[in-house]
Amino acid sequence: MDAEALRALQAPLKEKYKADSRSAVVTLKAQGDLSGEGLACKVSTSRAMIEAGLHPATGGSGLQACSGDMLLEALVACAGVTLKAVATALDFRLSGGTVRAEGDLDFRGTLGVAKDAAVGFTEIRLFFDLDSLEPQERIDALTKLTERYCVVFQTLARPPKIALTVKAGN
Repeated sequence: MDAEALRALQAPLKEKYKADSRSAVVTLKAQGDLSGEGLACKVSTSRAMIEAGLHPATGGSGLQACSGDMLLEALVACAGVTLKAVATALDFRLSGGTVRAEGDLDFRGTLGVAKDAAVGFTEIRLFFDLDSLEPQERIDALTKLTERYCVVFQTLARPPKIALTVKAGN
């Protein structure tokens, strides 16, 4: 896809959202199934069923997906797609590359071993290795716009309000 095709694809959406801002608000949903044996949650994705379980550092077997890994995978996916869309819009010459994320967890927090240890990531790092001969100022612009428009990056950088509701019954 080139910049012109991307603009043509997105133009009607942008016009619609300008005319009716409420139409731009979409509620994404995810659902998990707690039935079954073991310490697992089966999560339905748009492509497959993923069984998430404990990370080996908390007693898991390593055979199930780890939700922390899934969070980093979501960041990599979103950042990669966003970078490619921005590169397309900028006519940025990109012949390939990789995107990866890594994050630091202190499992003493999630296991309740140390009250002063954080539960969750204390640091996340995102890396791009680009196959491009573009000048540094164009790479900097691509980086800035990717950071600005990546939904998962922005959600992690500026956490939204979050609510927890529990209902019990049969």
